[in-house]
Amino acid sequence: MKMEHVPGRDKGKILLYALSTCGWCARTKELLKDLGVDHSYIYVDLLPPDEMEQVFREVERHNPKGSFPTLVIGEKVIVGFREDEIREALR
Repeated sequence: MKMEHVPGRDKGKILLYALSTCGWCARTKELLKDLGVDHSYIYVDLLPPDEMEQVFREVERHNPKGSFPTLVIGEKVIVGFREDEIREALR
């Protein structure tokens, strides 16, 4: 599974599940970059079918609706572009 890593300040494990065509996913990714935090992201829709199914099951464990973006910050899960919540979780 191909995950992209963006170096930055260590705020614990941060993982963004996104779609390449999702505007809210792009805004979430850009916010993480602007905040300068170390994180990884994966474009679920660009994975091969077998990997996509596996990663989608991972997303559903965090977010039963399976919607995007799904951002996992340590034990906290933020679904959708929720700028204030993301900033608060990364303080």
